[in-house]
Amino acid sequence: MNKQIKFTWPVRVYYEDTDAGGVVYHSNYLNFMERARTEWLRALGFEQPELKDKLGVLIVVHSLSVVFKSPAYFNDLLAVHCDITKIGKSSIEIAQKITSSTKSLIDAHVKVAFVHADTFKPIGIPEQIKQAMLAKQVEKL
Repeated sequence: MNKQIKFTWPVRVYYEDTDAGGVVYHSNYLNFMERARTEWLRALGFEQPELKDKLGVLIVVHSLSVVFKSPAYFNDLLAVHCDITKIGKSSIEIAQKITSSTKSLIDAHVKVAFVHADTFKPIGIPEQIKQAMLAKQVEKL
């Protein structure tokens, strides 16, 4: 895929997201990235409960890598970016970045897989989801 599909979701850091030093606890960045992916899917017109109930599909994290570059603090307003880098038969690879203003805090690579809701076996990406992703790609060109 030559062009990336991009989506950004704002996140405010709450007190509950931080450790005793007022710094965002490392695992909470994963929560922020999950929220952004969920909102990106919603922006494409898909709700996860509907995918499960109507199509029998779940989207699960297959693998991820995270590079922590700089900390975020209580009350910071962050931007969580999702850039699809590859659409496969049953998986999507996403470059995710978390920034505060223009400062880069997190670089991550996440691979999500589409699985059958009952068996958790890999399943092809439903055509309507793939088409929605590709349509957004065309809009960006």
